[in-house]
Amino acid sequence: MYTTAFLDIPPLRHAAGEVTLPGSKSISNRVLLLAALCHGTTTVHDLLDSDDTRVMLQALRALGCSISGEQGQPLHITGLGAQLPVKSGDLFLGNAGTAMRPLSAALALLASVHGGSFHLRGIPRMHERPIGDLVEALQQLGCPVSYTGQAGYPPLQIGNGVRSGLNLAQPIRVRGDVSSQFLTALLLALPLVATQDIHIDVMGELISKPYIEITQNLLARFGVQVQREGWQRFTIPAGSAYQSPGDIHVEGDASSASYFIALGALSSSDGGQKGIKINGVGSSSIQGDIRFVEAAEAMGASVTSGPNWLHIQRGQWPLNAITLDCNHIPDAAMTLAVMALYAQGTTRLTNIASWRVKETDRIAAMATELRKFGATVEEGADFIAITPPASTAQWTTGSIHTYDDHRVAMCFSLAAFNPAGLPVRIEDPKCVAKTFPDYFETLFAVSHASPQDIPVICIDGPTASGKGTLASEVARALGYHVLDSGALYRLVGLAAEQSGLSTESAALADASQASNVAQVARQMRIAFSDGKVWLDGNDVTQALREERAGMAASRVSSLPAVREALLHVQRECRALPGLVADGRDMGTVIFPDAPLKVFLTASAETRAARRQAQLLSRGEKAILEDLLQALKARDAQDMSRTHAPLKPAEDALLLDNSRQTIDESMAQVLTWWQGKQAF
Repeated sequence: MYTTAFLDIPPLRHAAGEVTLPGSKSISNRVLLLAALCHGTTTVHDLLDSDDTRVMLQALRALGCSISGEQGQPLHITGLGAQLPVKSGDLFLGNAGTAMRPLSAALALLASVHGGSFHLRGIPRMHERPIGDLVEALQQLGCPVSYTGQAGYPPLQIGNGVRSGLNLAQPIRVRGDVSSQFLTALLLALPLVATQDIHIDVMGELISKPYIEITQNLLARFGVQVQREGWQRFTIPAGSAYQSPGDIHVEGDASSASYFIALGALSSSDGGQKGIKINGVGSSSIQGDIRFVEAAEAMGASVTSGPNWLHIQRGQWPLNAITLDCNHIPDAAMTLAVMALYAQGTTRLTNIASWRVKETDRIAAMATELRKFGATVEEGADFIAITPPASTAQWTTGSIHTYDDHRVAMCFSLAAFNPAGLPVRIEDPKCVAKTFPDYFETLFAVSHASPQDIPVICIDGPTASGKGTLASEVARALGYHVLDSGALYRLVGLAAEQSGLSTESAALADASQASNVAQVARQMRIAFSDGKVWLDGNDVTQALREERAGMAASRVSSLPAVREALLHVQRECRALPGLVADGRDMGTVIFPDAPLKVFLTASAETRAARRQAQLLSRGEKAILEDLLQALKARDAQDMSRTHAPLKPAEDALLLDNSRQTIDESMAQVLTWWQGKQAF
């Protein structure tokens, strides 16, 4: 997951391949609550691992629920059986509406029946999301629920520690035109107290009906059959009680599928591989957002599907502008707003008033950010209309403010396919952790950019100048990959010696010996993972740090055949979203087109002192004068070699870090980099 302050996405050209979706957020948190409330143990498979499910799991454990299982593995949840073993608690629920609202209802009923007192709160944005209509419905039942902040909004005080009766005889009235989560919360909670038939009457038009269908479907899986009269009255039959289904599988998230459905519709074919295949959700999905497929097809996408998969290719191009009532796909409809940038005419999305009370005011947010690309946008209380730029020349770009809203971040990543070839900056990319922590990694795995559009920052310099540390820190700040060319040459030296080949200068002077070392370089199997380096299946991390490996690297790197063998390997490291490459000829030979080249240096005395401190920290013997002489010899060798000698590229920026901390050096490089961006 990207945890950087921002993520710059280069212009994307094609997309093709397969993606597997994370579990549905809507299904995941419903299943967790149902499993926690029922009798018996439920094994939950394919659960979404996200911020929203983590706060739900944390709350359920605090309430005394037994939950076991490792992350990424099935969870085993032993339910409370409609009891309340823990009678009080302070529950933090982040910005998860699918946790705050159902838990409020369930705890209000359980606290009334068994006696209990709970405080439910979230982040500041959660305290701006309305919950008053649900609270009024619970108060109709006789539940002691009150606000501890602004009336109508969380945080809430639920229960007063005293058992009280419930008024189940009269129908419970709840508004349906603000959020379907209010009705879902009541439907999930009321089977806990169904000593008689309980009726819920929906006032006004019920929005987001497909989410209520998800709720009913899952209730049935846990043994409760809710009766429905149209969309105005719901009845929980007397005697309803939750029973574990044993095992339950969570579908892939249909809302998350919308980004990759759009991706397939936007992208032309890439060589022999065509379109995007999505695994985890398909034509048999119980989620309403699967109907996003119909909207995408109306705009021009070509879609085929099976029970648990979708395949999308570009069809009509440019896309068709559409006018659509989006009540049935409120979350996924945001993706249509970005697809509208690629359509002919004006796309109008209506009946989306619920966008105003989501993680942010999504109508206002989408209008603001769409205009950054040159679109003409009209917004109203419950609609948004988007007219794309009239020509490629009128496309612009910008830094997308994401409002701590995962769907804003994911939607606008698709703007990187713009015809003007402009990059897109996504602020606070980690906000996607709410539903799809690995979204950007998944996007980059199937997306392709022209090599010259993938940015590279080169950091060259002499040995012990700190270029490796600086490169790692700059890459971490930008979310880029790292190429440590020094490690590659160290690996060549190590692999050669393991093959019985000498890397001493005298031996390498022999042409056949040099050719053999180059052959080793071409054949070695290397891998970088979890901070470790692997050579032919063996962990060689520690061996590469030894001074002997560094000297061998210097000698083999002087061989033209070795450098040629590694040239392709290094250039293949240029991958989305970008690369920071450190070495001695990154800017002069490997990536001469890099937009930023830094030549990092420090005095030999400073570098020797740093190397001594590094060796001593590892418990190794280190004599300063010996290190200084070795560094000077290494510098002379690197600068005098005939092939790719150590020197700054003509357009490199010089950075002497003799008196700088690593943070100061990193700040300087990032300042230079920012000055070259379009934002």
